[in-house]
Amino acid sequence: MKATVSWQNNMVFIGRSASGFPVQMDADLSFGGMESGVRPMEMIALGLAGCTAMDVISILRKKRQDVTQFEVRIDAPRSVDHPKVFTRAVITYIVAGRGVSEDAVLRSIELAATKYCPAQIMLEPAVPMDLHYEIYEDEEDGSKRLTYQGNWQDPLLE
Repeated sequence: MKATVSWQNNMVFIGRSASGFPVQMDADLSFGGMESGVRPMEMIALGLAGCTAMDVISILRKKRQDVTQFEVRIDAPRSVDHPKVFTRAVITYIVAGRGVSEDAVLRSIELAATKYCPAQIMLEPAVPMDLHYEIYEDEEDGSKRLTYQGNWQDPLLE
């Protein structure tokens, strides 16, 4: 994979990878930025969340799960001191649908974490990750009812 970031002005850079889509990056005001773009460390968090989300939803669809809504949230606190790396990542998979199987969700998370998501597999040795899930049932009245929640833990680490 190749990517380029081109300096625009102040701390604004435009990034492009092989897909060609531009991404504007910037820093906060205290670091000379103009608050006009995503921060590079935010992009790493977004990349991790996006990578695992795409793998999990793909697997759930192959398992013919009736998913109507899907979201991945990431909380990745950073160290106070430089280089201000992520100290851990808490990833929460939120799945809503009709009759979604807890086993299917757990297996999808497992496959993403151990086989398919390169961002997750690459970052995990450096950033401890806690993987949580919530499964909601779509109700007839349009509301959602929490049916399952828990954590996925790699059996090799137990």
